[in-house]
Amino acid sequence: MPQLPPDPVHLRRVDAARNLRRFYLLSLQPTLFGGVAVVRNWGRIGTSGRTMIQTFDDIAKAGAAFDRLERTKRRRGYAPAVENR
Repeated sequence: MPQLPPDPVHLRRVDAARNLRRFYLLSLQPTLFGGVAVVRNWGRIGTSGRTMIQTFDDIAKAGAAFDRLERTKRRRGYAPAVENR
């Protein structure tokens, strides 16, 4: 199996005027049967949010879905989350 990307993509969208504080987390994970899963977690910042898992037979299809989801969220105003340390 080809190498999976090491880091998940963590995006946030904050609009104080609309009381909008959302997060979106995307990652690729191997499955037990040799496939690849696109794991999505989203919701309001400060909550555990919701999770959806889509499985694919090969990494190319999973990578295409991953890229499509990331592109869509960035077009809708999501930006990379900045960690406070």
